Amino acid sequence: MTDSPAPVPSDTRIPRAVLRTVWVLIIGGFAAILDSTIVAIAIDTLARQFDVPVSTIQWVSTAYLLALAVAIPLTGWAQARVGGKRLWIAALALFLLGSVLCSLAWDAPSLIVFRVLQGLGGGIMFPLMQSLAVQAAGGRTRGMGRMMAVVTVPIALGPILGPVVGGLILNDLSWQWLFLVNVPIVIVGIALAAWLLPDDSSRITRPKLDIVGLMLLAPGLALILLGLSDIETGDGVGSAEVLVPLLVGIALAVAFVFWSLARRERALVQLRMLGRRTVASASTVMWLSGAALYGAMLLLPLYWQTLRGETVLTAALLLIPQGVGSLAARPIAGVLLERIGARALTMIGFALMALGTIPFALADAGTSNVWLSAVLVVRGLGLGTVLIPLMTVSMTGLAHDEIPQVTMITRIAQQVGGAFGTAILAVVLTTLLDGVTDTTGAADAFHAAFWVATGVAVLALLASLLLPGRERPVPSIADAEVAEGELAA
Repeated sequence: MTDSPAPVPSDTRIPRAVLRTVWVLIIGGFAAILDSTIVAIAIDTLARQFDVPVSTIQWVSTAYLLALAVAIPLTGWAQARVGGKRLWIAALALFLLGSVLCSLAWDAPSLIVFRVLQGLGGGIMFPLMQSLAVQAAGGRTRGMGRMMAVVTVPIALGPILGPVVGGLILNDLSWQWLFLVNVPIVIVGIALAAWLLPDDSSRITRPKLDIVGLMLLAPGLALILLGLSDIETGDGVGSAEVLVPLLVGIALAVAFVFWSLARRERALVQLRMLGRRTVASASTVMWLSGAALYGAMLLLPLYWQTLRGETVLTAALLLIPQGVGSLAARPIAGVLLERIGARALTMIGFALMALGTIPFALADAGTSNVWLSAVLVVRGLGLGTVLIPLMTVSMTGLAHDEIPQVTMITRIAQQVGGAFGTAILAVVLTTLLDGVTDTTGAADAFHAAFWVATGVAVLALLASLLLPGRERPVPSIADAEVAEGELAA
């Protein structure tokens, strides 16, 4: 009589070794994620400090964003070339060097150059953090949602806490602490990584670098983001500053698509992975989630300061309820994912984001800050919910070496989506504010922008229908091995 396969236990707890790896990655990567938004609130302060126009110092943020875009496509190749552990420590060290140099900057150009170093380190860390966490799970499908709930904590909180921390620093300390605050976090992160991250040197394959792919994709992404960033800083959609980099970037990106599909496994970023429904649907919705998240993050601080007359610090503190809601949602979302599936959970998340944005489109001068803060908790619950099912779906059924490829694809989708959403809302707001001198006109402009932000969340909700529904999980090889060990014990 043939023995039937051993059943897979229903226990979805994250193994201690995997959880340890995840927390090491979170501690090291949190500084880079926080730093991606912490400087945005200090643009005016830095412009006064270095006695340059805001249009010049804005490159402190733009250069960081472009460096991120250039580094992301290199992550998969670099991980295969030197190993994930070594690459993670090297990226942390590069980010640390950039942070220290930024604090020592003597003028605007030097600060911009040093921000590029920070961005290169951060651009590697963002996708690598997710890749190493999923690879540490060894192919397990059980408990993936709960693990993603932990992994995505800093990714969700960074854009929310960045302005808050920046406001607190600028209120009591010098601008240099915007960068020095990273130093102790990164040093601890390097030490923990060297001690606790598993050695993966045996998996080093030393592939050849796809130079043509790099020369197409890296500048293509950078130019697309540059064009969208110029829209945000006030250049018209039809201006040469916007159209030239945007069109050239799109042309390079399209050329890379054909190049990648032709080279298949040898491509810098293997777009053939988009042939899988899980990867394609998650990437599409991830693009919209970036637009919904970062677009509204442009509006909210401006709303508090411009329309309600709050200080920079007060505006930053008023964003805290959104972070609280996002943090509170994560453990709940990890459990719900396994019960109701990715599609339903993602739709719930975007519905909460829309509901948490509508009151800002209806608010008037008599609307209390207490009510709007409570609304931001609801919006935060939505923000904290959507990333978990999207990242989990994108990782479904992947082999070990495919994981870095998919993390690069989803990260690029979210990065470009964030820039696109920010640009759209910036166009709406600046167009409607043009020539407005009264409070009523300014309020109408913000109301329209918040309605557009609500529409983006609703569009993302509808796109979530592309995601797979709740399916009975098929145990992976790693799950079966774990099951046999647990039954034997």
